[in-house]
Amino acid sequence: MPAAFAPLRHPAYRMLWWANLAANIGLWVQNTGAGWMMTSLDPSPIMVSLVQAASMLPVFLLALPAGAAADIFDRRRYLISAQAWVLSVAALLALLAWAGGVGPWGLLALTFCIGIGNALNFPAWAATTPELVPREDLVQAIALNGIGFNLSRTVGPAIGGLVIGLQGVEAAFALNALCFLVLLLALVAWKREAPRSALPKEHFLGAIRAGVRFVTASPAMRATILRACVFFFFTAAVWGMLPLVVRQGLGLGPEAYGIMLGMMGVGAVATGFALPALRVRLPTRGGMVFVFSLVSSAALAILGLSGHWLPAGVAMLLFGSGWLAAAATLQAAAQFATPAWVRARAIGIYQLCFFGAMTAGSVLWGWAGAKLGVGPALLLAAAIAAAAAVGVRRWSIDTVPASEAPSVAMPRPEAPADELREALSGRSGRVLEVVRYTVEPKDRAAFLAAMREARRVRLRCGAVAWRLLEDVAHPERWIELWAVESWEEHLREAERLDPADRTALARAAAFHGGEAPPEASRYLAVLP
Repeated sequence: MPAAFAPLRHPAYRMLWWANLAANIGLWVQNTGAGWMMTSLDPSPIMVSLVQAASMLPVFLLALPAGAAADIFDRRRYLISAQAWVLSVAALLALLAWAGGVGPWGLLALTFCIGIGNALNFPAWAATTPELVPREDLVQAIALNGIGFNLSRTVGPAIGGLVIGLQGVEAAFALNALCFLVLLLALVAWKREAPRSALPKEHFLGAIRAGVRFVTASPAMRATILRACVFFFFTAAVWGMLPLVVRQGLGLGPEAYGIMLGMMGVGAVATGFALPALRVRLPTRGGMVFVFSLVSSAALAILGLSGHWLPAGVAMLLFGSGWLAAAATLQAAAQFATPAWVRARAIGIYQLCFFGAMTAGSVLWGWAGAKLGVGPALLLAAAIAAAAAVGVRRWSIDTVPASEAPSVAMPRPEAPADELREALSGRSGRVLEVVRYTVEPKDRAAFLAAMREARRVRLRCGAVAWRLLEDVAHPERWIELWAVESWEEHLREAERLDPADRTALARAAAFHGGEAPPEASRYLAVLP
């Protein structure tokens, strides 16, 4: 099997990939119908741009709680519920459109409701991919997800334009509902083996806080989010203004709008198939994102200068290529930067940020199109996007493999006293953890550097506060303190440590002098 298709050899991934392809086709039929319908209901640039914003805003609002819910609850049932919601709203939109009961604000409201279902679905689906394929197939599986999405973008808008031309927008909305039914049935048929843990499920608000702390303390995840925001903010200009480019700039109809989106899909699919070869030439994820950010910027400029369908079609081919390569690479970087226990939450935060950037970009560039004209606004977006890509290039999104951990004795606290065991539960209150080190003064600078990484490990694994204290009378004595929300959160710390985390903690412990390991203690908060 060619390398581009290797993940499809796994049956569960293959079934869900095909079903998700059908749902994405329906989604693009829906987007085509909604965008075109708005040009008839209210053709102002800001209202047309708000269609895109309405579909993205729910992801911005719900991505984090959706990610927390996907990590806490059974992921299969959660995904089934999300698809059932989208199916219901899509069917309602089709019925109302058929009855002539949809105005511009009603269209935005129902588009927003469909976006709610997609917001619930996105982090859970992204976190599911590592369950369906082994690690060596993960990058290409993510790329195949992008290929499927962009293959649907190739045929979906064309189908949408054809259906709108033949039967009207209500038929396009009905087709969307039918496509989501296919994905719903596939999820029902999926036999998922849920991971087991001896610990109780996390509480919802606590899970959200743990996800935020993880991302805040993860340099690779922060860099990925920053570069995603920069990329998607400027490329949102295409999504917000393409209907106006086709209708006003090129003087063409809905079929041409669908074909333009289809041309973008062709560029994306072709690039997706070429990704294994491209990764040989651009082996770093940061380099891949940088190069294809410039490709997308060039596409924006060509589209802004186009007065004929041919250069506009070329621009959309290039844009699809840049979009797929950069988006798939950024998504893979986010996946590799997160362990399984927090993956849906971290991906939810990632999606919150980049969909927020797209929402803001769609509205801003729609406003710029109204003030400056569509062409000048696209040229301005292209120029700033290229400059921004250069500016954020130094933020690395390439994770470094963990080095071999030093062979040292790690601190181990004593077991809890029998008379206190009943107090140790999920509602125990905060737990203070303490590790005491003895470090030679000559090693002070190196020890501090190791403890900075230890701090990030503690915060990523659930600490709500962390301190390192030095004894003013005995400079060789150090105390590391950190607090977690409850005894259950303390027990989860060990499950959350990955090999790189254990290596970082071992590197810090290696500075402790003496044959015995550093002394570790745990304290339960009793009085406020």
